[in-house]
Amino acid sequence: MTAAWNADRARAIIDNHRGLRGALLPILHAVQEEFGYVDAAAIPLLAEALNLSQADVHGVISFYHEFRHTRPGRHVVKICVAEACQARGSAALVDYLKTKLGIGLGETAADGSFTLEAVYCLGNCALGPSAQVDERLLGRLSPARIDGALA
Repeated sequence: MTAAWNADRARAIIDNHRGLRGALLPILHAVQEEFGYVDAAAIPLLAEALNLSQADVHGVISFYHEFRHTRPGRHVVKICVAEACQARGSAALVDYLKTKLGIGLGETAADGSFTLEAVYCLGNCALGPSAQVDERLLGRLSPARIDGALA
């Protein structure tokens, strides 16, 4: 479980990484690892600490799809929708998950249990359709196999 947003903790993360070359990305990754997302309140902290404009920081956060802007669910399901997985049925799996979880791609369930995300390759193309549930990579998925992983 990730920690609740805390500006003092965010400042400590920034201070621990600010000496790195190209520090913005390592700091963003560390902040997201700590809190599960990059809170909007982190933008001015990063801008000041790294002598960047807030627009520059926001631009980097919004450019990279891996950075979240809101707290994710307790479990994150990333389903591959790239060509190889599409050819092996990932579109049907996406439809199944949307119905099962009651959320769309890029959404988090109201109870905070699951976040469903589309990704464009998990590097598991030969075993598609593929997904990642939390940090567990899964391949050759069917509705029954994904149900087992979600249980």
